Amino acid sequence: MKTSKKIAVIGATGKQGGSLIRAMLNHPESGFIPRAVVRDLNSDHAEVLKSQGVELVKGNLDDKQSIKVAFKGVYGAFCVTPYWEYVSPEREKMQAKVMAEAAHENGLKHVIWSTLEDTRQWIQQDDKRIPTLNGNYKVPHFDSKGESDRFFKELSVPTTFLRTTFYWENLIDFNMEPRKNEDGNWYFSLPIGDKTLSGISCKDIGKCALGVFREGEQFINKTIGIMGEKLTGKQMAEVMSRVLGKKVIFKVIPIEEYRRSEHPAAKDMANMFQFMQDYAIEYSTIRSVKLARDLNPEMLTFEEWLIDNKDHFRLEEPQPMV
Repeated sequence: MKTSKKIAVIGATGKQGGSLIRAMLNHPESGFIPRAVVRDLNSDHAEVLKSQGVELVKGNLDDKQSIKVAFKGVYGAFCVTPYWEYVSPEREKMQAKVMAEAAHENGLKHVIWSTLEDTRQWIQQDDKRIPTLNGNYKVPHFDSKGESDRFFKELSVPTTFLRTTFYWENLIDFNMEPRKNEDGNWYFSLPIGDKTLSGISCKDIGKCALGVFREGEQFINKTIGIMGEKLTGKQMAEVMSRVLGKKVIFKVIPIEEYRRSEHPAAKDMANMFQFMQDYAIEYSTIRSVKLARDLNPEMLTFEEWLIDNKDHFRLEEPQPMV
């Protein structure tokens, strides 16, 4: 009888970790079972996992001992950070270091670290096109992850460095849905010019991660990237028009205008979009639709994702002037 390998999943109640747990539950034949690492064993999300038969263990990324205990006796781990909860590159690096050390001290056989580029490898600090943020970063939520790769490498943790990309769920969570202007037209706006945007559904990240674990040694100590589809803003608007039943027009937002918006992550996100435009070849080259589909044959296209999620779009009418 085949013995299942246990995977400790950080962010078990979040988008990426949660999607990996669902993938393992839906594919018991994979030979991998989850151990959900959660901060609150009594949260509603944790209770749902418990009801599904998932093993729960308490762990806090700010407490190395708890993560060391959570990683004890498992085959591997899926490591991810909740950056947008605290918006601190320094804290994110500390948490990544905690996971790398806990994995090393427990002798884990395979770790997936959900990471991104350190954009400072391409953008010099004195490059005024992309303003420096938080004193030392160009795209903080990218750079701190990319910088943290070294914690896993320096300890020789057998790691797959998995670079994800723009979540299509961001269109909902970051209030990027189409909006109706006073001229009566519906507009979808992003600061990407005429460039393409690599995107993916969060649920597919977990399925790809499971595929990586299933492949085992093939991806250890390698950096790989995944995406579901690469579309221009105009192409995304055309898909929205078909699925949402409204004629949606793509409208380019200048980067500087987006940077000045009231969203708390506007500066970080603006720099991200500018990096994706100015270094489109470098960004796109490592992210492969083919690899993603090899790892996850159920990979969604943008249209398929939108059909599944159209009811979550808040299509708002313009507010009257007062």
